[in-house]
Amino acid sequence: MTEAPRLTVTREGAVRFEVHARPRARESRVAGVREGALVVQLAAPPVDGAANAELLETIAGALSVPRRTVALVRGDTSRAKLVEVVGLAVDEVRARLGRHLS
Repeated sequence: MTEAPRLTVTREGAVRFEVHARPRARESRVAGVREGALVVQLAAPPVDGAANAELLETIAGALSVPRRTVALVRGDTSRAKLVEVVGLAVDEVRARLGRHLS
């Protein structure tokens, strides 16, 4: 069985999860889960916020949601980040991410 990302729900109903970003990859994609954090490979370099912008686009695409519903909560300058998604239930986030992890 594939390891699943650790998801939490805020008081407001948003779903949060840890992300381990890997910039300068060949392509941007959800690559797996490591220690409960979603691993996302990014083609963009970590310069001037390019990798963060691409991270949010990649996650929004993986979840099939508009980019505006995905936000970076913590980790602007770190590879370890906390991402928040609004408008989806935790089970739906788990199911949609699971499609990219199998």
